[in-house]
Order: sequence, then C-alpha cells, then structure tokens
Amino acid sequence: MSAFVVLKAGVQATLQDQGRFGVAHLGLTQGGPADYASYRIADLLLQNPNPSCQIEVAVGGFSLLALTDTVFCVTGGAMPLTVNGQPKSLWQTHRIKKDDVLELGFATSGLRCYLAVAGGFKLPKDFGSNSTVLREKIGGIGGAALQPGQFLPAVSVYRPLLWALPEKLWPDYSAPLQLGLLPGYQQHWFDESQWQQLYSTDYQVSALYDRMGYRLQGEPLLYQPRALLSEGICYGAVQLPPDGLPIVLLNDRQTLGGYPKPGVVLARDAAALAQCQQGHPIRFYPVSPEQLEAEQRQKSRYWAELAMEFRSLV
Repeated sequence: MSAFVVLKAGVQATLQDQGRFGVAHLGLTQGGPADYASYRIADLLLQNPNPSCQIEVAVGGFSLLALTDTVFCVTGGAMPLTVNGQPKSLWQTHRIKKDDVLELGFATSGLRCYLAVAGGFKLPKDFGSNSTVLREKIGGIGGAALQPGQFLPAVSVYRPLLWALPEKLWPDYSAPLQLGLLPGYQQHWFDESQWQQLYSTDYQVSALYDRMGYRLQGEPLLYQPRALLSEGICYGAVQLPPDGLPIVLLNDRQTLGGYPKPGVVLARDAAALAQCQQGHPIRFYPVSPEQLEAEQRQKSRYWAELAMEFRSLV
C-alpha cells in the first residue's frame, strides 16, 4: 500500500471515481469526473485495468507529498505541474519517489485536471463509489473537499513503462464550444422559431457554474411557461427556467426538476463544457436519433483507437 499527504488543498479538490449509479431513487446523484474524457485517459496512460479513484482539481493551487515510490499522471486543464520544483508535462506518466512533492499551479486553459496514480487511491466507498458530492456530503473523505494534512492511501503498483498522449491529441479548451443537442420528449413545447433561436444564439458561460450545472447567458428564449411535475433528470439535460436562459445539468445535478427540457447534450460535449470558465462562447447544434446512434458506435471504437496512439517514453 502506498500513500500521499495533502499539502495544499487549492481552490477545490475532490476525490472522484467513475460515479455513483443506481441510487437516484434515494435522492443521490451520480457524481464522478466532470470531464470524463480526461479522467479516462489518465487511467489508460497508467494502464489501470478498472476505473480508479482520482483527484479532480478545480482551478489549481494543489500539492501532494508522496510517501512511497510510484507512477502518476495529470490530464485535463492546463495547470503547471512540477515535482520538487521541476516542470513536468501533463498527459504523460511520471515516476516519483518517497518524499517527492507534486504541485499544480493555476489553470491557464480549461478548469479541471485529474491527478491519478497507478492502481488508484484506495478509500472506503459510499453506496459503491468514492465520488465526492459536496451538496450531499457523501463520498471522498467525509463528503467534503480535500484539506491540508489529509492522508490518502493508494494501491501500490509498479509500471515498467511510461506512456504519453501525443500533443496533437491534447484537447483545445480555448476554442468556442459546440454542444450537440438531442431533442427530448418535451420538444413539441417549443415552436420552429424558438428552435431556430436556440440554435442560432451565441451564448456564454455565466458566472453561475459548478459541478451541478452551467447556466448560460445570452438572448433569452421566450416561451409560454407550462405546469410540469418534477421528474427525473439525466446527465446533460438542458433545462429552460422562466427567464429563458438555458441551464446544462452535469454530474452533481439534482435528481428531480420541474423546468421544461428542450433536450439533452451529448455526453462528450457536456464533459467539454465542464472545462469552460465564465465568458466562454457556447452554441447549440441539432443532433438526430440517427446521428446519436452513429455517435454511440464511434464512441465504442474511440477508446481503443486512442490507446494505439500512446507513445512509449521508456
């Protein structure tokens, strides 16, 4: 068993694994990595056979002390990474030794990064998951963000090879974001002119965003409000409150809601949205059921093809 100690907690750092599923009827949301793609790539680079428990660092300012020799990597937002003050690259694995200090600066692009270790962090699970949901005070350590001085056990695994994701495949978090929107069963509540407005409006991320969801700002979509009983809400659902400004719901969303929902955003685009900061430009584009089927087929090939692009460093 290896371990680490939190030296600086930064703006917000939480333990996250793949998420908590099958418990929405208890009022518990899924949690999990806000940017699943970056989280998954970290596991692939480390050759972790199963989804691991990682640290999701928002904004930056985080550091750890290693109490053992192991291998780690950091993926996601562009946060300067150093080991004992020496710069290290993101999107690749690194060896560290006992008493080494890992430090992350503040994001210059993107918002969240994922600090993963070979084998993953090893802590007791709540309802089958380590994922921290602050609102529900569940997962992680006491359902809270990480704090200085906390001890983080990890599985001790040796990796003889180091791997890197080629820079050409690194995501560009500065580009305007297009959100693919699959219309939902309330789509008939909106007429053709309202749909045209939704797809043609240049939105921006407002000051109100977190792991629960992103409220957008732009030209309000005017519609006639209707009475709607609260109902279950899926990941990526787009709610339209009375002010006409969309809210895209993410990992820590409430399990029930009563606002109309024009549709749901593709999972890959919702994950990319979680890397956006205030003011980031956003537009919606339509996705048909046929396009969604093709997207699902491509998704099953994507991860296998991506792993073939990894570059061996040793």
